[in-house]
Amino acid sequence: MSKEKLIGTWKLISAEYRRADGIAIDYLGDKPVGQLVYEARGNVSIQLMRRERPAFAVNDRAGSTPQEAKAALDGYLAYFGTYDVNETQGTVTHHITGCAFPNWVGVDQTRYFELAGNRLTLRTPALMIQGAQVNGQLVWERAG
Repeated sequence: MSKEKLIGTWKLISAEYRRADGIAIDYLGDKPVGQLVYEARGNVSIQLMRRERPAFAVNDRAGSTPQEAKAALDGYLAYFGTYDVNETQGTVTHHITGCAFPNWVGVDQTRYFELAGNRLTLRTPALMIQGAQVNGQLVWERAG
């Protein structure tokens, strides 16, 4: 698949994370929300969010309680950077410049891809989430 086929905005349809024993973990809830953007100039941005996140008690982004801040961060992942496609290996690599999860700043994240019509499936290699090694499968639909 050429890079051109990825270009555009994608809407998250589903996100599933499973341990090696096949048991699913509840990372983003039942119906997560997300957007993935691949630009022609090689930029990528992604946002994933748990649909049901509790609001802060006060309308102040920097005035949350520690519990409110943890719930907000645990239910949200966003990053931006650049990307490359390796057609031979069937992978897309996101070179992360900035991320809500500080450990990914400056790190490459490689995903296996499958494109069928207006659907893009990205599969992750092992990730550590909630103390377990999991593999993710995110299904996206072209938004426009």
